Amino acid sequence: MGVVRVRFVGGPADELVRELPADPDGRPPERWIVRHPGRQPSPAGDEADHLYERDRRDGYGGWTMRFVRTDPFGATE
Repeated sequence: MGVVRVRFVGGPADELVRELPADPDGRPPERWIVRHPGRQPSPAGDEADHLYERDRRDGYGGWTMRFVRTDPFGATE
């Protein structure tokens, strides 16, 4: 399995770029959960899951993932 570069658009991970697993056609997963973008987990336990969906190719060999919603930690699993 390969990887593909994605840029997250909107929500708390806006403009975050990561490599995600790619399917045989080179597409990222249809949905991806981001936790704690750019910070360490909180000892207070107030973490959240940020759901993103595959959007479109970005024209530079990567993809965009657009923000859908935020749920309490573990609710999107």
